[in-house]
Amino acid sequence: MASNKDGDPSLGYLTRKDIEVKLPRPTRVKNKTPAPIQITAEQILREARERQEADIRPPKQKITDSTELGDYRLRKRKEFEDLIRRVRWNISVWIKYAQWEESQKDFNRARSVWERALEVDYRNHTLWLKYAEVEMKNKFINHARNVWDRAVTLLPRVDQLWYKYIHMEEMLGNVAGARQIFERWMGWMPDQQGWLSYIKFELRYNEVERARGIFERFVQCHPKVSAWIRYAKFEMKNGEVARARNVYEMAVQKLADDEEAEMLFVAFAEFEEKCKETERARCIYKFALDHIPKGRAEDLYRKFVAFEKQYGDKEGIEDAIVGKRRFQYEDEVRKNPLNYDAWFDYIRLEESVTNKGRIREVYERAIANVPPAQEKRYWQRYIYLWINYALYEELDAEDVERTQEVYRECLNLIPHEKFSFAKIWLLAAQFEIRQLNLNGARQVLGNAIGKAPKDKIFKKYIEIEMQLGNIDRCRKLYEKYLEWSPENCYAWSKYAELERSLSETERARSIFELAIAQPALDMPELLWKAYIDFEISEGEYDRTRELYERLLDRTKHLKVWISCAKFEATAMEEQKLCIQNARRVFEKALNYFRMSAPELKEERAMLLDEWLDMERSFGQLGDVSLVEPKLPKKLKKRKQIASEDGLAGYEEYIDYVFPEEAHAHNLKILEKAREWKRQRLASGADD
Repeated sequence: MASNKDGDPSLGYLTRKDIEVKLPRPTRVKNKTPAPIQITAEQILREARERQEADIRPPKQKITDSTELGDYRLRKRKEFEDLIRRVRWNISVWIKYAQWEESQKDFNRARSVWERALEVDYRNHTLWLKYAEVEMKNKFINHARNVWDRAVTLLPRVDQLWYKYIHMEEMLGNVAGARQIFERWMGWMPDQQGWLSYIKFELRYNEVERARGIFERFVQCHPKVSAWIRYAKFEMKNGEVARARNVYEMAVQKLADDEEAEMLFVAFAEFEEKCKETERARCIYKFALDHIPKGRAEDLYRKFVAFEKQYGDKEGIEDAIVGKRRFQYEDEVRKNPLNYDAWFDYIRLEESVTNKGRIREVYERAIANVPPAQEKRYWQRYIYLWINYALYEELDAEDVERTQEVYRECLNLIPHEKFSFAKIWLLAAQFEIRQLNLNGARQVLGNAIGKAPKDKIFKKYIEIEMQLGNIDRCRKLYEKYLEWSPENCYAWSKYAELERSLSETERARSIFELAIAQPALDMPELLWKAYIDFEISEGEYDRTRELYERLLDRTKHLKVWISCAKFEATAMEEQKLCIQNARRVFEKALNYFRMSAPELKEERAMLLDEWLDMERSFGQLGDVSLVEPKLPKKLKKRKQIASEDGLAGYEEYIDYVFPEEAHAHNLKILEKAREWKRQRLASGADD
């Protein structure tokens, strides 16, 4: 007996240990190297496909006598009946069974199968369609009528059954029967397509009055705009203009407040337009625009504008266009008064109408919407309202006093202590100049420099005075400019250029000296270049050489060394002396990079390349052998790239090895070899 611990009454004489399922222990893969022949998934699938056995198919039977045929039919019917018992709800099985009975020309049995199928699911319209098609195909017309009649009685909402039934009767030439079926269908009030099919049916047989009667019932059943429009077009097509107008009028009475009323009014107006009744059409458009909400009348507005362009006068056209767009812009600016783009569009619309009173009114309303915060980004669009207003008053309205007032109000409104707009100051000054009021322009620009000095204002003011030939004023302005921005190299260069153009060489040199003595400059390289070019143009080579020495005391940049060497190469008429001076500069630069900045290997290599190119350009006087022994060797090396997660990989770079570095490296190797030999000798003596 098994112990109580292992035994279980439900297991009989077996124990739990006997019924345990022991899974095989997973084998450990010892050799994980890839196999010499690799097998792809595609190859496995192809082999499985090739080794797949062919499906076992029953052999083809050939029936030779009536006994075999009876056995075959009995067997097939038994199979179908067994299948139906199992899946009674599967309609496809019933259809196959019935079609098989039809193929055996046993129509009574086929009808029996169809009827049994309909008992299972008579709501399935596919069954009715196939049943009726079988009867029609085999020319059992009365049977087919019976099937269609039962189908449309049981499923009156399935349009396809009605269409098929009517089509059969029409193909048989039974027009009265088809009409009777249509009448039965219309009693169920189908959708619009059903009514339109009935109307087309009557029109095929030229029954216009019958079609008109159906249209009247159609619009009563479906009181929609599209139905009334179809009715009116039908009357128009038959030449009944009065009847068509009557239809439209009835539709307007019933559907004036409908959501699709816009479509109805457009169609009514186009009808009157075709009938050459332009006044009637205009009255319809105006009545519609007064009664339809503006949000739903976009197409109506567009059609009205096109109508006025074709038939109306100039005033009517402008009123139609402007009225619509004015309403839209008013709605936009009412929703968001700070939407300056909407104000711009609104102003442009009013300017196209050229009504000064309305234009000024819109401008005043627009500029009254001052940005709520005193930050420049909020004012950048708003300020253009003032600019456009001033330009309108000056160019279109030609009102000088109002233009001055607009500029004055705008400049008073801007908080200049926080930010300003140079464009407004300059436009106001240029306006005064156009009015031949130079004192007024100077006053505006002077106020600008006093309240909100900007580069643009200084440049434009100086340009104006230069054009007028007021040199003393230009000097004063440059002094003010440099007092406000002493680090501005552009201002220093232009000031010196002015003095040089006046042949005031000493003044220009003094300005340059003052400029390079400034503690901070925004672009010092441009200033030094301008000073050096000035001295070269004056032929002062000694001063230029001194300038280069002063510049090299401040910076040892590669470009400065190269520029100095090129200057020396062209500074004197005697070419040999020029070459010697240029070589001396290159030697000094090379010594600096070798002794004071050994880490700048790439700059040193570039310097040697420039020197080599210059020696070649000297022709016979050049000596390439002076440079070639000093040229470095290029080595491609790799260095590790560090990232936050650790080492991210390696990066290649070009390293330069100069001749003295290679020699020093060899000396280090010899020194280590001697030291190793001394250590060996000392250890041998100890032994």
